Amino acid sequence: MQIDLSNTSVLVTGASRGIGAAVARAMGNAGARVAIHYRDRREQASALAAQIGASAEVFQADLSRAEECTALWQAVVARFGRVSTLVNNAGVALSSALESATEDWLEGWDTTLAVNLRAPAILCRLAIGHFQTQGGGRIINISSRAAFRGDQPPYLAYAASKGGLVALTRSIARGFGKAGILAFNVAPGFTRTDMAQEFLDQYGEDYVAGDIALRRLTEPEDIAPFVVFLASGLGDHSTGCTIDVNAGSYVH
Repeated sequence: MQIDLSNTSVLVTGASRGIGAAVARAMGNAGARVAIHYRDRREQASALAAQIGASAEVFQADLSRAEECTALWQAVVARFGRVSTLVNNAGVALSSALESATEDWLEGWDTTLAVNLRAPAILCRLAIGHFQTQGGGRIINISSRAAFRGDQPPYLAYAASKGGLVALTRSIARGFGKAGILAFNVAPGFTRTDMAQEFLDQYGEDYVAGDIALRRLTEPEDIAPFVVFLASGLGDHSTGCTIDVNAGSYVH
């Protein structure tokens, strides 16, 4: 089945690389107009936009800053006029060892929660207000299997932030469904991305591969089709759900 997202506009945060880039590319291939958000990888974001074509544009924002989250949304709406789907993909996975200095540990928590949970919350709030004037819309939050099964001790903040994102999504789904606003979680397991490289370097690929049920690690391209499907409207009656894409490493 070929999904057609023509006449829709999508904002994908953290889209200059990894899962976000794969999602943006898949959205563009399905015909959507795509807002590619980046923080500091303008060259990569611009190259992706050129690859997708005239329907893609780039937008810069540091999502650790609340005011820049708002400015990002306003810039996309001003440019596109209407946003059909928000994909909150941007995230950080900072290692914060318990034995590190308290101020360093807290800094890791503060940054992780700001980017992984506060920024999506701000964008969801703005999207809900926008969707209420547009007859509805869809929010797709990229969570993690860590929200359900936990993570290694240095990544407590990461797991906690993703757990909060799951609860946020479910609350939006329950609260705004009758307004035509749908919300979904996609929860990848370990995915081969640049952001995951630190974990690979620390624990080794054999450790990661031994934790999954399939023969190879998940790639960003394994996740993107699920996001496109949810953006299409074909899965609206699964609003509030979590779709696991973790190579059988966690089944719940």
